[in-house]
Amino acid sequence: MTPFLPPELLPVVFAALMAISVLAYVVLDGFDLGVGLLLPQAADEPERDRMIASIGPFWDANETWLVLGVGLLLVAFPTAHGAILTALYLPVALMLLGLTLRGVAFEFRAKASTLADKRRWDHAFFGGSLLTALTQGWMLGRYVIGFDEGIIAIGFAALSAIGVAVAYSFIGAAWLIWRTEGALQRRAVLWARRALWGVALGIIGVSLATPIASERIFHRWFDFPNILLLAPMPVATFALIAGLAALLRHMPLPEDALRRLPFWGAVGLFCLSFAGLAWSFFPYIVPEKMTLWQAAASPESLSIILAGALVVLPIIAAYTVLAWRIFGGKAMDLRYD
Repeated sequence: MTPFLPPELLPVVFAALMAISVLAYVVLDGFDLGVGLLLPQAADEPERDRMIASIGPFWDANETWLVLGVGLLLVAFPTAHGAILTALYLPVALMLLGLTLRGVAFEFRAKASTLADKRRWDHAFFGGSLLTALTQGWMLGRYVIGFDEGIIAIGFAALSAIGVAVAYSFIGAAWLIWRTEGALQRRAVLWARRALWGVALGIIGVSLATPIASERIFHRWFDFPNILLLAPMPVATFALIAGLAALLRHMPLPEDALRRLPFWGAVGLFCLSFAGLAWSFFPYIVPEKMTLWQAAASPESLSIILAGALVVLPIIAAYTVLAWRIFGGKAMDLRYD
């Protein structure tokens, strides 16, 4: 098959599609992982039921974006897939265990015959959410540092694991501010206030670590005129953090005004952070070791895969939008009949 795009452009197109898929996963599964992390903070069983109800229509489909992103990595950049998965084999296996535990717990808590059984499945749902968030943060830390070994690299990965869990907790709390009301909403505001500063520290940590770990990244950010052209990105990030902190101090507002704003602010922080990482590492797909063009499959293979991806991705996006439209508004009481 003759490539219908220039061969040198195809790897960039697939990198963009993979980036969209990963970012969509981090945002969409991030909020329901965050709700799982916050579940033990609920005051009682009705609050836990309401928290579960707020993510019920969304959580399973959100993981489709992870499957799409990893699938694109496998078929479009098989060499990079092998290198990355070899370096991250154990945390990937643990992440899949966490995702499986979440799925099982979500279904079995609905079948629990006693409150004690239900609480055990709630603990399992929290445990699966925590394991998934920590392993994803660990993988991010290992990737950012270029899979280096040594105590500093391992320590940074551990801090990254905690940072991602805190970030998920923040977007989960912001989701609950939007989707719940009453005492639970007020509690979610408190959770969001606390988690926001952890998010800020995590962004600062990664922003400092990436240029220190790579001279190339340092020059990419701080050489003239890049330092001036890129300055709006960190300025916008910390302005958004300051704005969210000011807003959360006054929430909840009368008549539930601006209830969506913390969530979309969290999405903005995730997007800005992701854009910063993308700028730092492009054109490398394996940091400092392998570029997009070195890792890409043949142009003929990429053309065939692209035709399928351009069908699948809009279908997943359309389903996601449809679910949000149908199940918009406040979470209702949880029912299984």
